[in-house]
This record gives sequence, structure tokens and C-alpha cells, in this order.
Amino acid sequence: MSAVPSDWKNKLFFGDNLEVLREHVANESVDLIYLDPPFNSDATYNILFKDKTGEKSEAQIMAFEDTWRWGMESEKAFHEVVTTSSGILSNLLQSFRAFLGTNDMMAYLTMMAIRLRELHHVLKPTGTLYLHCDPTASHYLKILLDAVFGVRNYRNEIVWCYAGGGIPRKDFPRKHDSIFRYTKSDRYVYHPVFRPYTPGTLQRGRTKVKGKYAEAGLRPEGTPVNDWWTDVPKITSPTDPEKLGFQTQKPEALLDRVIRTSSNEGDLVLDPFCGCGTTVAVAERLNRRWVGIDITYPAIDLIIQRLHNAFEFKPSPSRDSPVKVSDLSPYEVFGIPKDLDGARALAELSRYRFEGWVRSKIGAIPAQDKRGADRGIDGLIPFFDDESGKAKKIVVQIKSGQVSVRDVRELISVVSREKALIGALITLNEPTRPMIEEAVGVGFYEPEHFKGRQYPRLQILTVEDVLKGKRVQHPEVAPNAVFRRAARKLKGAQPEQGSII
Repeated sequence: MSAVPSDWKNKLFFGDNLEVLREHVANESVDLIYLDPPFNSDATYNILFKDKTGEKSEAQIMAFEDTWRWGMESEKAFHEVVTTSSGILSNLLQSFRAFLGTNDMMAYLTMMAIRLRELHHVLKPTGTLYLHCDPTASHYLKILLDAVFGVRNYRNEIVWCYAGGGIPRKDFPRKHDSIFRYTKSDRYVYHPVFRPYTPGTLQRGRTKVKGKYAEAGLRPEGTPVNDWWTDVPKITSPTDPEKLGFQTQKPEALLDRVIRTSSNEGDLVLDPFCGCGTTVAVAERLNRRWVGIDITYPAIDLIIQRLHNAFEFKPSPSRDSPVKVSDLSPYEVFGIPKDLDGARALAELSRYRFEGWVRSKIGAIPAQDKRGADRGIDGLIPFFDDESGKAKKIVVQIKSGQVSVRDVRELISVVSREKALIGALITLNEPTRPMIEEAVGVGFYEPEHFKGRQYPRLQILTVEDVLKGKRVQHPEVAPNAVFRRAARKLKGAQPEQGSII
């Protein structure tokens, strides 16, 4: 077991992992890294080869629009890697660009290169990295990892096989992911994982075994797990007890195997793209320290809820940072605005992150088809006010700059065009009197099944209102919650699915 600093607190960061790694994670401090970056098994890599035509790629996720497409940030990262890296990585990235050009795939590889270099810096000499990716682009990432970590430090390509729907007519069904395992040196932690012997092997073991294993016999713990994993099911069923509603969620059994194999109790585990928090939840259960990073606030919010439900975390009365109420060590959350100044700082840093944070705070979801111009829709709030089973909607606009009565009139037009019943304008700055008067003039929505209740058709909330807990008024919260409640977990317990020992 590693020695744990007495003042250590696990950490959850809302922000760009490149910034967090450089500013908040010490070099050679991490024992194990697992990363499952965007554009993996539940997205399509093929769209990344599409040259830019002025229209955003269909597969873009809003929170990553300014990170995973070619633009000024990609160009800056490319120049930084080329001019400050060793000859191998510098030459490789230039070769990629000569081959791919400046499309979304090249942006993806450039932004991964600069992050993998930082991950190499923070990993201990005895540490291990697992990179989880889709086989469509795994060949590029494998070469990139060779350049960053060195060919000699490649240990395995683990093939995670699983079942599921989606059978193509003209291709073999694609039913596996690749997980590349690299170490920083030839000194690393490795605990073999075993699986039970097959009935045939057990039968042969009861008779006279010939060959070099005749005297040793069968191992009591079983046979070592190979580099192809078929015993860890993918989360596919909507009724799966682990499923939280996060599209790319990985099963706890998968992370349990990774963490048990390549770390000891008390070691520090890092997930720079932690999504719904499977890595940090399993690390917590297995008595590891952890650092989680994600650039989307809905993911951070889900992780906070997940840790609270699984380990009985509650907010500290003295600060906006959850702590455990049991005898377990506390954790801290960084990067979430706690006041109006923090909200302004986030808006200045990244408009996309600011919008995502506001959407999550008011219970809105991103617009479905986010291509090209946003058509004046920054979010939607579905709700039900009758028994028809058909959701009605509230259109949300989020403004981080100066606002005027023109913004209210534009929102009125969008509400009409989208056949929404209510429009909500969330503004960082105080609305003007003409804005308020224009909104009031739109009148009220009176649902048939909520007699006597009125809801303003055009509602204006400030970010300060949102920070104080004020929300958009509507008849009823949508019953189909986006994320499900995580099951209660016990420290050291085995995962609920998949055989891992």
C-alpha cells in the first residue's frame, strides 16, 4: 500500500484537462491513468476525415466543438508540440498533417498529442497508462503512444469484446474496443488477474497431466486472464442496474480490472476524461486516491450525484465542495462557479462551458441537432402537463454579453417558430426595463389540466437568480430524468457485473 499524505483530498475538476494537468497535477505524482477520450466507441471517427466546408461535422459534441475541430487552438497546439517536443513526436505529428491535412481527425490527433505528453509528465516512473479507444482510429493513437511513451514501454493491446445490437448488412459487426496499455519504464505495478478454468481443463487436471505442468498441477486461483476480455459485458440494456443514462458509460467491472491490475491501495488514479465518473467511483471503492477531470458540467454534476448516492457524500456546510460524512477521506470540486464573479470568469474563459453549466443548473438539455448556426436555441426544457405522453418544450437562450430588448424579440420569434409554449432568457447581465416590459407583454401560458395556474410565456432570469436557486417556471418537471441514481457501494466490494477474478 502506498503512503497517503495526511492532508490528501481527492479532486474533481471542471475544466480543460490540459490546463488542469499543467496547473494542478504535479509531475511524476500519478500511479495509474485511464482515459477514454471523445470520439470513441459510441461516436463515429469517419466524420473526422471530412474537410471543413463551413458547416460543423455532424458528430461534433457541443462541449468539444472548440477542442476537436481544426481551428486556432489546434494550430497553436500543433506548433507547440512540433517546436518543443523530441524529434520523434515532432516528426510524427508533421507526418500526420502531411497525410491527413487540416481536418477534424488531424485536430483530434493534435489535441491528443499535447495531452498525452502532459500525461507522460505527471505519471510516475513506475506508473501505467490505459488508453481506451475505438478501433477505427486506434492505429493513429498507437503510433502516437509509441512516440510519447516509447516503443519499449508498450505492454498490451487489450481487446474488449462485447455483444449488442446494430448488425450491418455488408460488414462483420464491430463489437470490440481497443485498450492500449503503456508504462513509463520497465519498473511498474502489475497484479495478475485470474479467471476460473474451463470444465474441460478441470477434467484434464483430475487425470495425469503430461508436459511441463504435470508436477505443478492446476493453479488454485485459476488461469491468468488474456489480453482479450470477453467476460466484462458492455452496458447496453436500459434496465441495467449500473446505467446512469450517460451514452459512453463503461461498466465498473472493466475499471475494477484495470485498477486492481495496475495499482495498489493508496495509489493515485487519474482520469482526464472522466465522463460519468466510473473510474473515480471504482477507485473510491477500491481505496485508491483519485483525480477526475471533465470539461462538461453535466458530467461533473452527475459524478457529484453518483458519489453522493454510492458513498453518502453531502455538501460541506462551510463551502461549496462535497465531503463524505462517513470515516472516508473528503474530496474537493474545482472550477465550478460559486458566485457571480466566478460565472463571469467562466464565461470569459469559455462560452461553451458557461452555457453547459447554466443549462445543467436550470435542468435544460442541449438542442438535439446542433449543426451550423444554433438557430437561437441554447437549450430545451421538456415538460408534461397532460396525459397524452407527448412532451412540450421550453426554448432556452443563454447570453453572457450585453443584452437589449432585441434579444427578447428574437426569442419570441424563436418560440413561435419552434412551436414552444414558453421561452426562457438566461442572462449574465441585468435585463433592461424595456426587456422586462416586452417579456411581460407576451402574456401567460395556462395549461388545461392546471386550472387557475399561469406561467409567463417569456421569462427572464439572471445568472445571479440561477445561483440563488431560481428556476424557469413550468407546470411539471419531465418525468424521464436524464441520469439515473447510482446504487449504494461498499468499500472493497466486487462490481455487480462481469467475472474479474
